[in-house]
Amino acid sequence: MTGGPEPLSAVAREALQRELADLRTEREAVAVTLRGGGGDEVGDRADQADELQRADELDRLDARITEIEGRLKEGAAAGAPSTDAVGVGSSVTVRFADGTESTVQIGELANALDATLVTADSPLGRALLGHRAGDTVTYDTPEGRTTAVVVSLG
Repeated sequence: MTGGPEPLSAVAREALQRELADLRTEREAVAVTLRGGGGDEVGDRADQADELQRADELDRLDARITEIEGRLKEGAAAGAPSTDAVGVGSSVTVRFADGTESTVQIGELANALDATLVTADSPLGRALLGHRAGDTVTYDTPEGRTTAVVVSLG
């Protein structure tokens, strides 16, 4: 990655927004269980341990919510993906060694439902990052090393 704010692909933004909504719902459900307890009630150690566990879960949820909110803000600040060099959020047409061409999206989150998404930390994604149209990249596959040509960026 570039070290500066990284753009987000539309697919990654949607996935993060869905996760954020789910986390907020889960957080509210956990928070409600903590609001009802407490006060001067005396409970046994199991009750106290359960409450500590729920408080830890609330902290974990809060940390992930903060992380996602920050990534969404960073993606918005970064603007649209570059069309000069491949980066996170780029749409790239690639010609593989067998002559076939495919257009892929470079993202940071895997999505099993989107066959065109290539994560930036995958072998092909890492090979493509920073390259321009016309560049040839080499990367590892389960069958061995192979090459691909960056045809265009969009």
